Amino acid sequence: MKRVVITGLGSITPLGANTKDFWNNLKENKIGFSFIDSFDTERIGVKIAGVARDFDETIYYDKPNCFDKKESKRMDRFTKFAVAASRESLDDAGSDFSDIDPYRAGVIIGCGIGGINLTLDEHNKYLEKGPGRMSVFYVPMMIGNMAAGTVSMKTGFKGANYSTVTACASSTHAVGEAFRKIKDGYLDVCLCGGTESTINEFTLGGFANMKALSKSDNLERASIPFDKERNGFILSEGCGMLVLEELEHAKARGAKIYAEIAGYGATCDGYHMTSPAPDGAAAGMAMTLAMQEAGVTPAEVDYINAHGTSTGLNDKYETNAIKNAFGDDAKNVKVNSTKSMIGHLLGAAGAVEAIVTAKSIEEGFIHKTVGYKVPDEECDLNVCGDGNVEQEINAALSNSLGFGGHNATICLKKYKD
Repeated sequence: MKRVVITGLGSITPLGANTKDFWNNLKENKIGFSFIDSFDTERIGVKIAGVARDFDETIYYDKPNCFDKKESKRMDRFTKFAVAASRESLDDAGSDFSDIDPYRAGVIIGCGIGGINLTLDEHNKYLEKGPGRMSVFYVPMMIGNMAAGTVSMKTGFKGANYSTVTACASSTHAVGEAFRKIKDGYLDVCLCGGTESTINEFTLGGFANMKALSKSDNLERASIPFDKERNGFILSEGCGMLVLEELEHAKARGAKIYAEIAGYGATCDGYHMTSPAPDGAAAGMAMTLAMQEAGVTPAEVDYINAHGTSTGLNDKYETNAIKNAFGDDAKNVKVNSTKSMIGHLLGAAGAVEAIVTAKSIEEGFIHKTVGYKVPDEECDLNVCGDGNVEQEINAALSNSLGFGGHNATICLKKYKD
């Protein structure tokens, strides 16, 4: 079995359109939410979202293997995110891998929803002018797998290429599947992650009717994972892309290594369409499987980047899941939620949080769960509500729990030769 390491990072989030800005803002505990100004929010009552406002597509027009102005009109925003973040991750890795067999390089990108904004535009066109006036590019622009397909076209990677679709767990599954492809010897390199852009009245309306979204008008108390006064998540957009590489290949070219991916667990609750299972058994098993594959015990895990959505059910049931997996060691592990600053990126959430976990290991830094004020006896873990923590991190987990009961956990370790 091969060892797998992370050698490149690329991200677009409400806290920055590149990984450097995103990470620095995260360390300063800044909040990426803003009041929605692209449509009237009166009917749905949701006023806040996490928009990637710093993303400027024009800067990619002149970059190699990205897209020009003409091409951009044939790409949905979620695909542009994926191309841009992939470019950053390859630049960060210091290679375009053109020197290896293209069938040994893959692309796996999770996406929960796909081109819903475009679908709304084309549906309106259909109603007003008829089907003959719909764009001929509608279908290839809308389908969720087009992010992975387009990135492959831009990079020349011809190995395994597909999109994982497991709602909010989509991109953690993508990273986990990429890890397995390299560990099992099918690939040497894989671009993996997730992308999503769904901020519109239609999508927000659907989530709001489920009582899943926060209707707060206070930016600092809108997304408050594990807080007793939590009342829903903040819908956000963005992308996270990672370069995973077989260790010996990375060492041979002198690559910088952020962390090692050492374990992956995937389970299903088999319980409910939207609610996690109350006992947390299956989500806990995903963590256990990831730790077992990584060869670490619960006592050796220093940090968990939780799914931590700020919904009433998720946070207490994820707490149960962590207790199931960690037993008495649950009280010692530090837990935080990146969603407290950037909200919920749906299919892109897990990949962005994997980037945070890798950077946390690299720098020995665990960010605060921002906005946390009121302890909840049903979420009685060390959720880093008091402030940032600086400590060495030798092993960490990143959790994602998706509608449909999909659970995914990856285990990252500090790289040691």
